[in-house]
Amino acid sequence: MNYKESVDWILNFTDYEKIHGALYSEADFDLRRMEELLARLGDPHKSSKSVHIAGSKGKGSTATMVASALRVAGHKVGLFTSPHLHTIRERVSVDGVPIAENELVVLVAKLVPVVNAVNADARYGKLTTFEILAALAFTHFSDKRVGYKVIEVGLGGRLDATNVVIPEVSVITSISMDHVNILGDSLAKIAKEKAGIIKNGVPVIAAPQKAEAMAVIEGVCKDQNTELIRIGQDITWRSTGHNIKGQSFIVSGRYNTYDLTIPLLGEHQLENAAVAVAVLELIGVDVRSIADGLKNVYWPGRMQILKTNPLLVVDGAHNPDSMQKLMRALKQHFTFSRLILILGMSSDKDAAGIIDVLAAACDDVVVTGSRHPRSADISILADQFATHSLIVKQCPYVADAVNHAQKIAGPDDLICATGSLFIVAEVIEEVKGLSGEVYSL
Repeated sequence: MNYKESVDWILNFTDYEKIHGALYSEADFDLRRMEELLARLGDPHKSSKSVHIAGSKGKGSTATMVASALRVAGHKVGLFTSPHLHTIRERVSVDGVPIAENELVVLVAKLVPVVNAVNADARYGKLTTFEILAALAFTHFSDKRVGYKVIEVGLGGRLDATNVVIPEVSVITSISMDHVNILGDSLAKIAKEKAGIIKNGVPVIAAPQKAEAMAVIEGVCKDQNTELIRIGQDITWRSTGHNIKGQSFIVSGRYNTYDLTIPLLGEHQLENAAVAVAVLELIGVDVRSIADGLKNVYWPGRMQILKTNPLLVVDGAHNPDSMQKLMRALKQHFTFSRLILILGMSSDKDAAGIIDVLAAACDDVVVTGSRHPRSADISILADQFATHSLIVKQCPYVADAVNHAQKIAGPDDLICATGSLFIVAEVIEEVKGLSGEVYSL
């Protein structure tokens, strides 16, 4: 198979990233089939140390910060994240370099007979796209002899394909109401799924949580006889300044105080950075490596400035809580006359809740859809804005939405594209002249 055929093969299995309202149960997400696949591959997930990260928001940012600092400290580091922006290869990287096309082709050739054997047996159900991607990542990291792998959970935690690792530390970033049709309709239910990554005796670092979620995490840590480190209590941070290029801040850790900068905007990124510092401190990374790692972190699509005059900013916020943080961050970091919003989202998101947050903040709205199969109907988004007496422009394609927003924007206005990383990816591609891989066959 060539590269395109290899990607098509991966995407040809059940892909819960494309399915609305997927069933979430042991029957559909049976870790035993993942364990069987990995056993047939020689258990590559056991070949290096791991950091395992779950949560509703901030997982990818935190994972990237941890990986960056570990790399500066001299470790060879694998990083597994999702979703991707432009190519599926972004999900699997070593020392900041995505897996090469030829490397992916070789690994798929290795996986095909093993996957076919597991699926032919099907004792525990058939393998999914995400499970195959996770196995590919573990195998790539083993082949590359990484010292650490930083693993972002795909969905939930308890039943996620990545929950086969026994990490050095388990991390739970901010939990909010997301994937409620799959993980549960309360913070407590969602937190229980996220806390499913907690292992007996493995220390846990938790970002600040609402009381309902933290109570669940504390209970699971007690049951698993493991140490819980609370960001905001055991480890704290404070901002010391910011501009459009980044932020400076101080983290008071358990063993050291860290004077830090990050090239990422938004107060929520300071929280993510404090979580990353806690992880790095726990596993013994030195102060200078932590500082240099965070200073040089690269994580596109998160409060990213694509253009100036007028400003064009993209961010992957996708639920009401993250939208509130985004609106605060825009006011904190930028001075602008009007806010012109480009919005698109996946069909399983809380459109009403998101638009309730945005309606009071924006002056003009353009709704659009991505090429992703779960993209929401833009007429539904427009109707939701209409309940707030806002008239919106409907543009089926992201390129048209960007062109319209730039046409109506004055030099002092700010254009913000948000609602999903899929929208963000296509805006970046339009502005920078990039091409992206399709999300479905």
